[in-house]
Amino acid sequence: MVERAAGDAQEQVRGMPAQLPYPYLLFLGDATEPAFAKTAFGLRDWIPERCVGEWACAEATVSTGLPRLTPREAHARGARGLVIGVANVGGVIGERWVPLLVEALEAGLDIVSGLHARLADVPPLAAAAARCGRRLIDVRIPPPGIPIATGRKRPGKRLLTVGTDCALGKKYSALAIARAFAARGRAVDFRATGQTGILIAGGGMPMDAVVADFEAGAAEILSPDAAPDHWDVIEGQGSLFHPAYAGVSLGLLHGSQPDVFVVCHHPGRERLLGYPDYPLPSVAETIDLNLRFGRRTNAAIRCGGVCLNTSQLEPRAAHDLLARESARLGLPVADPMRPGHQFERLIDSCLA
Repeated sequence: MVERAAGDAQEQVRGMPAQLPYPYLLFLGDATEPAFAKTAFGLRDWIPERCVGEWACAEATVSTGLPRLTPREAHARGARGLVIGVANVGGVIGERWVPLLVEALEAGLDIVSGLHARLADVPPLAAAAARCGRRLIDVRIPPPGIPIATGRKRPGKRLLTVGTDCALGKKYSALAIARAFAARGRAVDFRATGQTGILIAGGGMPMDAVVADFEAGAAEILSPDAAPDHWDVIEGQGSLFHPAYAGVSLGLLHGSQPDVFVVCHHPGRERLLGYPDYPLPSVAETIDLNLRFGRRTNAAIRCGGVCLNTSQLEPRAAHDLLARESARLGLPVADPMRPGHQFERLIDSCLA
C-alpha cells in the first residue's frame, strides 16, 4: 500500500493536475516590500512569454515593470489567469484583495494561488467562481500518499541550493545552475519546491505545505532514482537558521541527500527578512551547518560554491565583491544572473 501511494505521489510531482490558465495577469496585492513579491518577479524573469501585465491594490508600491492592466484589459490582451504574485507572512489572502480578485473572476480570468490559504475557503471568491464558471486553482497542495523517508541512498546526482535566509535567490540559482548544466550537455532536471518554481516548471513538491513527519519523504519523491550521470538540481527552501522555517530546510536537506550544495546569500542584508530580532548568519556558518546536518544522510556532501544576489550593485562593484568573497572563502563565488567566468567556475566546481 505504501509503495502504491508513493508511486501515486511521485506521478503527481511530475505535473500539475490541470492545465494552468496562462497567459497570466500578475497580482501584486498591497505589497510594499519587493522580497514578498518574489512569485511575480520569478514568473516575469523565467517565463516572460506567459505574463501579460500586472495589477495591484492602490496602496501597493512594488512593480514588476510590466504594463499595469485591469482584468478586463488583460483578458482582452489574451490573459486567461490571474496569479497571486505575492507571498506574505503566513500565506494569507488579504481582505483588501478580495474585491479585486472577484473583479478578475467576473472579467473571465481563473485565479491561481500559491498561498497557504485556500481560495475556495474565501466565501466571496467561491461564490463568484461558481457564478462566473471560473476556476480557483491552488498549487500549494501536496499530493496524497507521501511516505515517511527511507533514508536509502538513491542513484543519480543531486544539487541543492541552501540559504542564509528566505527570499534571496535559491530558486533563481537553481534554475540558472540547471540551465548551465544542460548547456554543457548534462542530463538534468530542475526540481521545484515552492509555489513560484512549481508555476515555472509545471510541477514539483510544495515542501512547506507537507506535514512535518513527511518532509524528508517528500524530498525523496521529488528526486527519485536516476541514472548515475543524471543531475537533479533542487530548489532550496528557507534556512537552517530561520526561527520559523528551519524545519522545512532540514527535511529537504535530509531527504534530497545532495552530493553538492550551493549557499545563496544577499550581501548587505543584516537581519532575517521579517524577523528583525534575528541577525543573518554568515556564509561560513551556513556552509558548516549544512555540512554537519547533510552528512546525516550523505556522508560525501560538499559545498560547490556560493551564489550572491548582487542586483543592487553596478557590474564593476559586483565583480569585485564576488572576487573578494571567493578569495576569502576559498570557493567559487558568483551571481547566477551575471554570466561570465565567475559563474562558469562555480559550475566547474559543482560538476567536479
